[in-house]
Amino acid sequence: MKKLKERWGITSNFQVLIIFVVFGITGSTSAKLAGPIVELLGITAESVSLWLYWPLRILIIFPLYQVLLILFGFIFGQFAFFWNFEKKMLSRLGFKKFLD
Repeated sequence: MKKLKERWGITSNFQVLIIFVVFGITGSTSAKLAGPIVELLGITAESVSLWLYWPLRILIIFPLYQVLLILFGFIFGQFAFFWNFEKKMLSRLGFKKFLD
């Protein structure tokens, strides 16, 4: 736990707990919301091949997850941590010039 706190630059075990809760809520919520969004776009498992359906659903989950992570981070008082986390992750994906 000590290494994780040092790596993330946080000080308390309670803060680690809050961060884990935010990650959990965000993942569950984005996966749950992806279904209705995909259906709203007219993409269902019956209308397209499963080989296309699941990659499209994952592509929808990814940006949704990013937005929800910041939102839930803000709600739980950890906005600074998750904003830095997002910037680091997006810069690794090649979006660095958009973050400056």
